Amino acid sequence: MSEIIEGLVGARGIESTFVDAWGAPATVEDETKVKLLKAMGYKVDDDRALEQQVEDDFVKQWMLALNPVQVIKHDEDFVFPLRLSIEMAAQKLVLLVQFEDTNIETREIEAVDHQLINVVEIEDEEFHEYAITLDIHLPMGYHKLSVQLGDLELASSSIIKVPPRCFIPDDIEKGKKIWGLSVQLYCVRSRSNWGIGDFTDLTFLVKQAASRGADFVGLNPIHELYPANPDICSPYGPSSRRWLNYLYIDVEQVPEFENKAVQAWFNNNAISQQLVTLRTADYVDYSGVAAIKLAALNQVFTHYRVKYLTKNTKQNKVFKVFITKGGKSLQTLAVFEALQESLKAEGKDCWGWPVFPDEYKAYDMPSVAKFAKQNKNRVNFYLFLQWQAALQFEAASNAASEAGMLIGLYRDLAVGVSEGSAEIWGNKDLYCVDASVGAPPDILGPLGQNWGLPPMDPNKLYEQAYQPIIDLFSSNMHASGALRIDHVMALLRLWWVYRGDNAKLGGYVYYPVDDLLGILALESQRNQSLVIGEDLGTVPEQIRSALAENGIYSYRVFFFEQAEDGGFYAPDHYPDQSMATLTTHDMPTLIGYWHCDDLALGKKVGLYPDTDVLASLYDTRHENKQHILNTLHGHHSISNSISHNVNDVAMTTELNYGMQTHMASGSSALLSLQLEDWLQMDKPVNIPGTFNEYPNWKRKLSCDLEDIFEDDGIVNLTKNLTKQRSVASKSK
Repeated sequence: MSEIIEGLVGARGIESTFVDAWGAPATVEDETKVKLLKAMGYKVDDDRALEQQVEDDFVKQWMLALNPVQVIKHDEDFVFPLRLSIEMAAQKLVLLVQFEDTNIETREIEAVDHQLINVVEIEDEEFHEYAITLDIHLPMGYHKLSVQLGDLELASSSIIKVPPRCFIPDDIEKGKKIWGLSVQLYCVRSRSNWGIGDFTDLTFLVKQAASRGADFVGLNPIHELYPANPDICSPYGPSSRRWLNYLYIDVEQVPEFENKAVQAWFNNNAISQQLVTLRTADYVDYSGVAAIKLAALNQVFTHYRVKYLTKNTKQNKVFKVFITKGGKSLQTLAVFEALQESLKAEGKDCWGWPVFPDEYKAYDMPSVAKFAKQNKNRVNFYLFLQWQAALQFEAASNAASEAGMLIGLYRDLAVGVSEGSAEIWGNKDLYCVDASVGAPPDILGPLGQNWGLPPMDPNKLYEQAYQPIIDLFSSNMHASGALRIDHVMALLRLWWVYRGDNAKLGGYVYYPVDDLLGILALESQRNQSLVIGEDLGTVPEQIRSALAENGIYSYRVFFFEQAEDGGFYAPDHYPDQSMATLTTHDMPTLIGYWHCDDLALGKKVGLYPDTDVLASLYDTRHENKQHILNTLHGHHSISNSISHNVNDVAMTTELNYGMQTHMASGSSALLSLQLEDWLQMDKPVNIPGTFNEYPNWKRKLSCDLEDIFEDDGIVNLTKNLTKQRSVASKSK
């Protein structure tokens, strides 16, 4: 590599070496590093152009008197860099600090009176950089700093003062151990939903779970997907992470559903039969659900608009406040969805913005503004859907609080958005669309993983004063007692894979972890939302330590907590500052694991073409099951009626529930259990590494929600879980 490329690799945080999932040193290929620079927009194929580009970036940085943003920790002084020409450094300047509450403080300075930290010469002119210290007390929050010369504002910067750590509820801080449920909301069956779990189902679930001792209900990512392409259904490949999936709206709870015209449509026998078919299907029929929900919501909106939104009503005022607060992000989503709908109706390709007609390739194009104006009602329809989804989600959250849940709802933040998303369409400068986020080879994915999610450019994120991340954390913590951050290592580094390359040929790119952790802590405290970091896979110790120090809870999965001799760690050895669980959405259920259904299914869909590898996995599973039995018997979590010899033991209700109460006796502050395991289901909800080979994100629960808490075995399990958690709390 040339010297200039080597310099860029270091400056842009591209890692050359790392420790893999098995603890061995690994090296990133030079070719990979060059490709990642190319994905960032560097002209790596033209030496002269690249040299000029680097020079232009250098000059651009020095022409900015202030950095775009500065994150200041709770115990740090208010110190910031100021860059000026040598002539201006001796002039009187006014520094103006506008606090978040709009109060203002000013100071007069001469830069030369402060510490000089850097000097450069650009086109025969000397520029100085000074470290300026201000004796101004900054409260926690978001503030604006500007520097003025007379009436001229030279520059402005966002100043963010952050607390030492994330929010932790007092009871948990004092040692209370709690349990809750993890649920994929779309999987939920009920006697009244329209073929997919909805926010009314969620409200019912939190009330029932709370009455049995649960302190939270954890959700899959409920981010907005694609109304015009409903079969794109992975919750981890959304169109927008700030807004909600409208499919979770309970249509029957939307105002004006009781309108006579809507009821006449609803009571048609064909509609009733269609709902029965959707409700009783074993897998979510996303196209069918979307068609009937959009048909109903269109009718409801038509009547609601005439009754409330064409007049100066209270409802119209509240709706407008919601739109104003949503800002550009909400408007972008609504226009994107209206445009996608229009293109689909014309029979044009519309899976995402890359296939939109050229005049619609980005939100800020004139043709898009013209489309939005001409289709105002359709844009308002999609704004209305987001409003109703937010109201229904907030109602479920309020129900959890009223039921006495310590945490209530906790959400799951996906690591990124899909390539064709509204989020990228509205802020294309931020994303590197020629790369994708993934993971290097590890235990879950021996060939590495490519998730098809373009990464944010760390430099562009910084230039945008971290606002996209601030909005992301804030919106996902709203009305939620906790937030689980999928692949939390993204705060430190992400595995980038260049377009078309194999996942194992990627490389790590670093992010400003201290700044991002500070912002996370600030939003956590503001929203009173505990934070859980999914820290599985290839995790450097430095990030685990940083997460713990910042009050972020680790994520401990029983099957991964294994010692070198193969034995499983007792749950009372897990960190107190963690959430423990038996399985996840990427793993088999307990029955599936015990009976090796996942291995058989993996063979069927082509995950294990090597028979020797598959045989080895079966052998390892057999050994692990014996270790699990040893652990369970050793802690008296199951009775001696269950054999100590794995060859004699099938998965039974006693073994299933015994494993769950075993986890409840542990030291983790939080314990999360899956409804699938309560219901003793065998099929997984997702098989990592598959696309069309298996119906991922579609498999429903095996019984109606209304029946779950009527089951005597489950009721008894909840009593045992609550009792064990209480005992664990007292033993701290």
